[in-house]
Amino acid sequence: MISGTTGILGICGHPVGHSLSPAMQNEALKACGLNCVYVPFDVPPEHIGQAVQALRALGILGVNVTVPHKTAVMPFLDQLDRSARLAGAVNVIANQQGVLTGYNTDGAGLVRSLKEDLNVIVSGKRIMIIGAGGAARGAVAALCDAGCRRISISNRSRERADLLAEMITVTWPGVDGAVVTPDHFSQELASADLLINTTTLGMRGEAVPGLNLSDLPLSAAVYDMVYAPSRTPLLQEAESRGIAWANGLGMLAAQGELAFEIWTGCQAPAGLMKSVLARVCEP
Repeated sequence: MISGTTGILGICGHPVGHSLSPAMQNEALKACGLNCVYVPFDVPPEHIGQAVQALRALGILGVNVTVPHKTAVMPFLDQLDRSARLAGAVNVIANQQGVLTGYNTDGAGLVRSLKEDLNVIVSGKRIMIIGAGGAARGAVAALCDAGCRRISISNRSRERADLLAEMITVTWPGVDGAVVTPDHFSQELASADLLINTTTLGMRGEAVPGLNLSDLPLSAAVYDMVYAPSRTPLLQEAESRGIAWANGLGMLAAQGELAFEIWTGCQAPAGLMKSVLARVCEP
């Protein structure tokens, strides 16, 4: 029941009508008995500064931030959490008595999903990552913080991959950061414990160019941040070879749980957000 004291949360993106976050966040708010509602805000890029400033004026408790605004919001915030600084992107804004703080829960959500969905503990692992964009950077920061041994990066733009590998070397001296090209995929996969796709490849049924899993050990795992379709060509190949796999649905739920805790100070019921997503995403 919405009243004059109902708190407002939401998601800011463009477009945003397709977002699954309202369904899972409102279910969690209801389950916790919180007098809040979570709504979508479709903000064109040219108005993002005004939208961030409006959080204060309207007393909005916080928002998720999605494409194309994850980096664009950063100059308009009062402070950035370490997670956002390392990721170079913000996916959560919290309004704490008029002070706007940016966070990034994507990477931590990935690490939580790896543990819950694949029983993969990142510490000591050798990981190969496809992509070097914002999603990859957030993933790398969280994986390195979690104690992985090595991260090798493959990306269409070699320059972006080099920059990400350099960030690893400088920020986490104990982690081996490297760039891998398609002609060395076979060698890299043979020693990998985990393969992660951070790109949108597979969303339209396309394969990752030059990549096949014939050299990936059966003891390894494959994680694809794409969650629709639920099984991309990469995950179909993993399944056909008997390799453990998971899509990005668990990560979406986990980053949402972490955001929920930042805003409310409460933990969402375990598994609730993921079960909502699974229901909404049923074919």
